[in-house]
Amino acid sequence: MATVPVYCICRLPYDVTQFMIECDACKDWFHGSCVGVDEDEAPDIDIYHCPNCEKTHGKSTLKKKKSWNKHDTGQSGDVRPVQNGSQVFIKELRSRTFPSSEDVVVKLSGSQMTLDYLEENGFNEPILIQKKDGLGMAMPAPTFYISDVENYVGPDVLVDVVDVTKQTHSQMKLKEFVDYYYSTNRKKVLNVINLEFSDTRMASIVESPQIVRKLSWVENYWPDDALLGKPKVSKYCLICVKDSYTDFHIECGGASVWYHVLKGEKIFFLIKPTSANLSLYERWRSSSNHSEMFFADQVDKCYKCTLKQGQTLFIPSGWINAILTPVDCLAFSGHFVHSMSVEMQMRAYEVEKRLKVASLTPFPNFETACWYVGKYYLERFKGDVEYISCSDCVSSPMHTTVFGLLWIEVISLIYEWPLLLNSNGFG
Repeated sequence: MATVPVYCICRLPYDVTQFMIECDACKDWFHGSCVGVDEDEAPDIDIYHCPNCEKTHGKSTLKKKKSWNKHDTGQSGDVRPVQNGSQVFIKELRSRTFPSSEDVVVKLSGSQMTLDYLEENGFNEPILIQKKDGLGMAMPAPTFYISDVENYVGPDVLVDVVDVTKQTHSQMKLKEFVDYYYSTNRKKVLNVINLEFSDTRMASIVESPQIVRKLSWVENYWPDDALLGKPKVSKYCLICVKDSYTDFHIECGGASVWYHVLKGEKIFFLIKPTSANLSLYERWRSSSNHSEMFFADQVDKCYKCTLKQGQTLFIPSGWINAILTPVDCLAFSGHFVHSMSVEMQMRAYEVEKRLKVASLTPFPNFETACWYVGKYYLERFKGDVEYISCSDCVSSPMHTTVFGLLWIEVISLIYEWPLLLNSNGFG
């Protein structure tokens, strides 16, 4: 029978409610409370050595301090910060160099992107698919364009539009945005990134990758007769003009996301969801002037990944990312939560709740989705005491009834399932 992994000097199992830090020497994880490290201090630590490793590797070291604002003009005097998304910002961003995504992005063929592959290798790093063949994904013909989106979705549908220069949101009819898109004199940079079209005619010609449908909690565990509506997060259309920019963010609910570029190109700036980076992100996002600070300057590495026409990118749970559109672009995407990233989804969702930041692409009823998954596995585990294969269990370490029930208990404590039971009519 498998055993629960234990960590830290206290040798207890992982507890999602407690902050932990990884030792750079022995690679074990330690509760901050056990080793005297506050969560707020972690982002400033460059190399951490646990109490045992300090004896042979020396004490932990701190990072060199970096400037929070982009004021470096080489001149003294009164200097205005650069606003993220502004023309000056975009020009500076285009001229900068970043570590290559080759170091973190896995390249596969469409036929290799399978459940067996993910169970063996995990889904912790972005995956780039050069051609959609083998993904089991349906996309419109290459001749499909913005005017066709209007025809399939409807000219009078209201869409959320981002004014990139100001990083403000407004609404307009899809027809108005299409007219702007085709105009010869665009006075603003406007960006549509959350046109969810699963209830429109366009849903019949766009299908998410097969692996997404196999993994998705919403697709597999949300009952058809549920009192609450199924979250509509699986089919987004992105219509982005040249120089559109979406600032650094974590997907709502810690969801994973897929992108497919039908026309044009997108550039992703990717940051690993380490404990230090997540703490830095929360500090940055809660700052009143975060829109004047380029978050990539606060972390050790931000990777640049260019997604070209016809390519598909899968970004795992928790990855902090920003997106630049260097040329006019039409793309499709979708969000999904799944059983291979339970811990990261929880942590990202907790960050999201603390920040209380409204998102253009929310994950509605996320906690209810967790409840349905927990209810499904609880019913399975209660009557099954035999070994459960990876393809059936909640996540790879949880192979037995004992660990399944433990997982259910953790979820119930975090999300207060009794309250959900009463409010959502579950018995």
